[in-house]
Amino acid sequence: MAISPESMPENPIDFRAPPPSPIASGRRSSVTNDEVLTEFLEHSLRVPDLILPDKIFPRQKIVETPPRIDCQSLISGESDSVLRMLDSIARIGCFQLVNFGIPSEFIRLVSVTAAGIFQLPPEKKEAVSRSLERPYGFEEVHGDHQEAESEVSEEFVWCKDESLKLDMEGIWPTGYSNFSKKMETLSSDIEKVARKILQILHENCPRKSMYGNDMMQRQDLIGSVCCLYKHGRNFLADQWASSLGYDVMRMLIRGTDYSHALCLHVCDGSSEFHVYSKKGWVSFCPDKDALIVTVGDRTQVWSGGQYKHVFGWPIFKGEDKDSISMAFLYSPPSSNSSSSKTSKGKTVSLGQQAILAIILTLVCHFLVYFYKEV
Repeated sequence: MAISPESMPENPIDFRAPPPSPIASGRRSSVTNDEVLTEFLEHSLRVPDLILPDKIFPRQKIVETPPRIDCQSLISGESDSVLRMLDSIARIGCFQLVNFGIPSEFIRLVSVTAAGIFQLPPEKKEAVSRSLERPYGFEEVHGDHQEAESEVSEEFVWCKDESLKLDMEGIWPTGYSNFSKKMETLSSDIEKVARKILQILHENCPRKSMYGNDMMQRQDLIGSVCCLYKHGRNFLADQWASSLGYDVMRMLIRGTDYSHALCLHVCDGSSEFHVYSKKGWVSFCPDKDALIVTVGDRTQVWSGGQYKHVFGWPIFKGEDKDSISMAFLYSPPSSNSSSSKTSKGKTVSLGQQAILAIILTLVCHFLVYFYKEV
């Protein structure tokens, strides 16, 4: 049945569309709106110029030569040597050590042997490069692979680790075994010297932190570490300044990677040695055949801040060949390492415990069955 117009409701529902949104007038085109938006984005997305604070790259350089301490006099307890050492590390965090009982000829021999590591092809170095899972190996410090080889500085982190030995013998089978033996001998001799110095510091520290023993005796995964550096030759003035800034940043990062009590630097032939700390930047010319001893973070903690943690870096200028330096990061072994090994021998493994539980369960079932039958 058709519906006539008269039968429809008098007030039908009004379905009117909403009014249109206002738009720019014809005189202000969309191009103008785009310009405003572009200007806003340029101002809001502009990346600010970042300048590193002076605490990381201090501008003030203080020329001060640390005292030259005779190791034998220091070990014998000579008061003058002890007081000079304590005063130096409290002020600038380092001192020079001579007559420490390691022949300089042997140190040079190790340096010459270490130079062979950096002569390996880049693809072999990449196979043993440092990572989060591998705390040792090669790491490029500064330079581009496309630059001349003499303009590249490199780093190799060595430790007494069997995995490192296997990896390096795989890429350098003819030379690494000889190098590793020499490094182990030199590292052991350096550790003996560092142990005696640390003992003297501990005996003469009037204030010790309540967390000192825990910090000093914290167990390391790979033990003492040696960072070997190849310093490139023939740097221009601007390249040297850029390389120095990069090396300082790398040095700060490396200091956080490897917590240590003392660092003993072997840098014979360096023209300068720079010491960086929160107080400033100290530069001096090291004595020939001297070990540069710098204070680590662990020593600063247990001394209650009396001995300041610093970072040291040797500078080689005007050299016509690559130079090698070594930094031995020493930390005392954990005092409970031997007891942990003893307790480890008496520990029953989970597998043995499971087998014992199964055997006891079977014995119980057998006894229950036997008594029921009886």
